[in-house]
Amino acid sequence: MAKLYFYYAAMNAGKSTTLLQADYNYRERGMETMLWTAAFDDRSGSGTISSRIALSAPAHTYSDEVDLFAALSEELKRREVNCVLVDEAQFLTQRHVLQLCRIADELSIPVLCYGLRTDFQARLFPGSAALLALADNLVELKAVCECGRKATMNLRVDQDGFAVARGEQTEIGGNDRYVALCRRHFFERLREVESRQLSFGLPRA
Repeated sequence: MAKLYFYYAAMNAGKSTTLLQADYNYRERGMETMLWTAAFDDRSGSGTISSRIALSAPAHTYSDEVDLFAALSEELKRREVNCVLVDEAQFLTQRHVLQLCRIADELSIPVLCYGLRTDFQARLFPGSAALLALADNLVELKAVCECGRKATMNLRVDQDGFAVARGEQTEIGGNDRYVALCRRHFFERLREVESRQLSFGLPRA
């Protein structure tokens, strides 16, 4: 039976690289894939999955109104699809994840999702929460903190490198906006922000 997989990690763990490698492995064996990424993540151009090591591939884009199950069903009228791969899976909605469950359960096509688990405030993204609840297999990919420990948290930073403690949950960015840290150093950096704000007489975040 096909399964729904969720590969999760902090920033810079090679999630997109791993996805593109999985895609290559399928295609190398003569099998067909269907790639998806978030419509509003256009850092590498709309509809492109790109990794930090210069690998890339074209992809379909999803937004709130897209029905992934219906889109794949239409694609199957034109060609065979042996695997569905989803990048930036934290931006999926719960409805999307339920559609991916149907793809695995009703169409017997494995679905591999790759994304962040938590945001810059250590809160679950909606898509990640749904995947953690519904995926058949959960796989943690390893990122490394500056101290050498496993990085599990995503710290948002400003242009001066200081931690950002509040703001919108979704803000697209790379190494210029996010740093992958272990839990200890994540909270240490946030406490530094609180101390800095107090020293300047600013309200606490």
